[in-house]
Amino acid sequence: MGRPRTNDTTVKERLVECTTELLATRPQESVTVRAVAAAAGTSTAAVYSLFGDKEGLIAAVRDRAVAGLFQAVTAVPASENALTDIYALAAAYRRWGREHSYLYATLFGGVQSFEPSGTVGTGDPVRPLIAAIDRAVAASVLEGEATSIAVSLWVTLHGVVTLELAGALVGPTADVTFRSTIHAALRGWTTPAVFVSLRNGDLAP
Repeated sequence: MGRPRTNDTTVKERLVECTTELLATRPQESVTVRAVAAAAGTSTAAVYSLFGDKEGLIAAVRDRAVAGLFQAVTAVPASENALTDIYALAAAYRRWGREHSYLYATLFGGVQSFEPSGTVGTGDPVRPLIAAIDRAVAASVLEGEATSIAVSLWVTLHGVVTLELAGALVGPTADVTFRSTIHAALRGWTTPAVFVSLRNGDLAP
């Protein structure tokens, strides 16, 4: 009888699923190749054969996280108001982070980063944000270079969500802080005329 296969698609998917589940309940540093292999009912050799090492396995989980976040933000419908859409995208990002905190930590807790000078791929979660910002710039609602605006907003958004997931912002305070911070960040990039109109107004309920 031949040795069981360790490099087929089924085993690969099971390893990614088990790693994701372990990351939901353990610190990332405690999720070892041996622990993942045991949870998946396979050998450590399968992990090394399919992913190279633990970092390769974690990278596969990150890919899944990117796909999930992309799905969440692309589900946000576009409206005639680009600023409202940008706020809605920020809210979708926050909601995904809260619902998948372990994936969020895996995605942004290590070396994963936002690449402002890179090419935005078709599956990149930042693409809908860039598109909404482009619309706002074209309509003279925001002024500046789209990627710079996106980086600024992402830094702000990431900071608020990270503090919330760490427990520093809870309950109504988290909601108020999120809303006011994102509004303030957007107003900072608006054209003078729009800034005046938004100063005492709201972008979203």
